[in-house]
Amino acid sequence: MSKRRVIFTFSEEQIRDPVIHNLGQQFNLITNIRRADLSEDKGWIVLELEGDEDDIEQGIAWVTSKGVRIDPVDGDS
Repeated sequence: MSKRRVIFTFSEEQIRDPVIHNLGQQFNLITNIRRADLSEDKGWIVLELEGDEDDIEQGIAWVTSKGVRIDPVDGDS
């Protein structure tokens, strides 16, 4: 099992979509929200992903294809 922390940044178009839920279900990942700041029209989430490295990579690619910006997290956020 691998772990990776990333920041998801959502625009108004993605903010209402169940991206994190679907990510966990479709790619067999454990998702842990570490921090978040969301409003009606934008937001960001520091998310810890746990699972097989290939599943994490595929999941990140899928989220990116949905238009969500993903950045790596350095340190313990």
